[in-house]
Amino acid sequence: MWWLSDKLIWIPLYVLFVFMLFRKYGKRAFIILLFAALLVLITDQVSVHLFKEVFQRLRPCHDPSISNLVHLVRDKCGGHYSFVSSHAANHFGMAVFLSMILGSKYKYFTILILFWAAIIAYSRIYLGVHYPTDVIAGAFIGAFLGFSVGRFCKALVNFLIAQRS
Repeated sequence: MWWLSDKLIWIPLYVLFVFMLFRKYGKRAFIILLFAALLVLITDQVSVHLFKEVFQRLRPCHDPSISNLVHLVRDKCGGHYSFVSSHAANHFGMAVFLSMILGSKYKYFTILILFWAAIIAYSRIYLGVHYPTDVIAGAFIGAFLGFSVGRFCKALVNFLIAQRS
């Protein structure tokens, strides 16, 4: 579970996503990558500034009433606040976004990428750094933002394709 939460372990998968984007969209993939970067920025900032800093819900590992019950892997707890999970928001946002962009081209892509986001989100609960509600709320927020950015991105890419015709 520790590795599932680590960003670096997923670099080969991110490279595969970039390859898939360029294979389907050619040079227009650069526009999609800009939107993907914007999405990560938005999901991360929303999860921190509109939720964690507003609700200030302590992580299970920082909550004095239950911290002695929480098993931490590698004694890592993270920041003080947990609601909502930024990992869940970021990964579900990206999963929904990429599903909208690539899902029609690759047969099981949507199922697989949502499963990928779900196991990363679950790993945060397993590691004792989030409550299930933190992850569920983060997933919904991320999915909503991923859908919103994805719609705008698709509209722009389709417009550019139509202009070329």
